[in-house]
Order: sequence, then C-alpha cells, then structure tokens
Amino acid sequence: MKAAKSKEEFVHDVFERIAPKYDRMNDILSFQRHRYWRKFTMNKLAIKPGMAALDLCCGTCDWTIALAEASGTGRTVGLDFSPSMLEVGERKVQEAGLASRIELVQGNAMSLPFSDNLFDIVTIGFGLRNVPDIEQVLLEMQRVVKPGGRVVCLELSKPTWQPFKGLYYFYFRRVLPLLGKLLARSYEEYKWLPESLLQFPDHRQLAETFRETGLVQVEAHPLTGGIAALHIGTKNLNK
Repeated sequence: MKAAKSKEEFVHDVFERIAPKYDRMNDILSFQRHRYWRKFTMNKLAIKPGMAALDLCCGTCDWTIALAEASGTGRTVGLDFSPSMLEVGERKVQEAGLASRIELVQGNAMSLPFSDNLFDIVTIGFGLRNVPDIEQVLLEMQRVVKPGGRVVCLELSKPTWQPFKGLYYFYFRRVLPLLGKLLARSYEEYKWLPESLLQFPDHRQLAETFRETGLVQVEAHPLTGGIAALHIGTKNLNK
C-alpha cells in the first residue's frame, strides 16, 4: 500500500479513515496520557490574552480549542489537510462555543497559506512525524511566527531507559495494532503508527533539528518516560 503512494497520500488516507474514532482511540491507546501532555505544554507556554496562535495538523482541534480559550480575544487558526478530521474538529469547536473565534483551514503544513511574521505562537501536536519533510515544516512554522515568537511541537518520542523501553515497544508494535483492529476496525492504519515512529528522531535529535533550522532558546522536555516529548524554540529577533 505504502509503496504505491507517497507518504503524504498515505497519511492523508489514514486520517480520513480513522477520523470518526480518532479521539476515542487516542484515549485508549495512550491511557489518556495525551491529556496530561497537552496540559503540561499549555502550562509551559503560559499563553497571554490576545496572542495569535496557529495550530498545525490540528486534527480534531483539542489543542486549537485550548489555545483559543487561553488567548481569549487573540486570533486562533487550526490547519489540517484531512477534511474528515476538520469536520470532527469543527463540531467540537461549535460545541465549545468558539466558532466565531477559531478559523479552520484545510491546508498543507509543508506550504502554509499565511504571510510572514503573523502569529505569536505556532504549534504542531502529534503531526510532525507524519510529514514528508520535518525541516521544511519547521522552516514554515518559523516563517509565519513573529520574531521572538515560539515554535512548539508535542509529539510521540522514544523511551530512553530499560526495562520500560522494551515494554513500550512491545505494546506499540504488537498490542496497539490489535487494539486498532478490535476497536476501530483499522489494523493497517494502527500498524502504521508505530512504523512512523521508527524513522522519527528522538528528543535530543529533534532539538538539534530545531537549532539547525535557526530556532534559538530550544527546550526539550521528555514526558512519561520519554514516550512523548515537548519541544519549544524561539524565532530569532533579527529574522
């Protein structure tokens, strides 16, 4: 399947298929830890009222909604390339009473449809490992954020200590696809998720990539034994 399609096409098809059950499966497969990771991130970011935020690969908009609630009157935009994910996200935005304050855009994180130096903060949650070119996405995030603004990535990562590392990989490679098949009837899609992590850099390597793309004051925070990581970089004031 993947050999016949580009990574971008394959990932698009995956999320189009799993969109209706994405939130439920996230809770089950992460043991709801993704909620803690996002809360930790929001505490670290300390969003100020009026800040303009862009949430890439926004999916079903949990983080987009959190950003809008934190910024109050600030502009909040969520971007994703999957119409089905955005459809679920739009319903959640409406239920949260934020339809007038959140703009949802179908687009590609590799080529953002926004002008330079527009947002105070640009985020990407559990989406960077799915893109064809990590550096290109980070450069685009850096382009559209204001000088002194922050580029933020919350993503799955790689545990750094045993025996937890071995147990985690057993769960991620063997158990997770079976749960996907049982609960979402999506074995191939959830089999692909652990495969997507194999080629993805660990938290130290990703921090270095942040620096290589020009970001400064780079922070890397491993979470829950390293199975996820938060990265924050700041756009140079001279750019």
